[in-house]
Amino acid sequence: MHESLTDKRILIVDDEPDVLESLKELLDVCIVDCAPNFETAKKFLKKNTYDAAILDIMGVDGFGLLEQVKQKGIPALMLTAHGLSAEYLVKSIQEGAYSYIPKHEMINIGSYLADIINASAKGGSIPKRWFKKLSPFFDKKFGSEWKENHRAFIEDFDLRPTREELEKIL
Repeated sequence: MHESLTDKRILIVDDEPDVLESLKELLDVCIVDCAPNFETAKKFLKKNTYDAAILDIMGVDGFGLLEQVKQKGIPALMLTAHGLSAEYLVKSIQEGAYSYIPKHEMINIGSYLADIINASAKGGSIPKRWFKKLSPFFDKKFGSEWKENHRAFIEDFDLRPTREELEKIL
């Protein structure tokens, strides 16, 4: 587990109890609140502050919650299985999520979460490592034409290497 996650307060919203339990176990160094639905998540958001939120898309109105956490300045990670589509990936990022992760990547949630918390602390730029890592999966899942169909998003998302990445290469 990432040391940078120790004692970070995380809100997890998912309508699947086993997903909530698994994420809570995977993030055992964090202070975690689990919400099984939109209304419970809203109550947590009114009562507490969070370092990050993990939001399911389907079953809990993930996009409605994304708007709420964005207004509070909480970086969000969208975690989905049923909402796994190029359209939802694009919508998630355009509406303010820091990353969009398929549930089969849940085992690596600590790395993704550490990235978004660190990026948020450094001024809010969206970390792109997750996209580069998952790009072959997305290409296979969404079809070869998905990037062409979402060309403006891909160009706006700017998948060129960062200065840090170039310095490591050189």
